[in-house]
Amino acid sequence: MPPLAPSSPMARPKADLPDAAALRALADGEGRLALRVTPGARVECVAIEGGRVQVKVRCKPEDGKATAAVIELVARALGVAPSRVELVRGATSRDKLVRIPPAA
Repeated sequence: MPPLAPSSPMARPKADLPDAAALRALADGEGRLALRVTPGARVECVAIEGGRVQVKVRCKPEDGKATAAVIELVARALGVAPSRVELVRGATSRDKLVRIPPAA
C-alpha cells in the first residue's frame, strides 16, 4: 500500500461581500449601521436581506471573538481598516450597532 500524501491545508473561501456603497446607503445620518449576526456559521458573508444587514461569521460567540470577526468582515466589505469600524451597541447580542466611517 503506498504511503498517504500529506494533506494540504484547505484554503478558506473568500467571504461573500456586498458593494460598499450599498452598505453605506443603509447607515443612518450619523454613520450607524444595524447588523444581525449569526456566529458559528459554515461560511462567512455579509448580505443585505430585506433592507437589513446580515453578517455570518465562523467564530463562536466566546470572549468577544465573534464580535471581532464581525467588525473585521464589515471593515473588509467597506474597504477600510477594522480600527475605523466602531462597535456602538451589542457586544454580547446578535443585534449590533456599529459606526462606520464616511465615504472618502
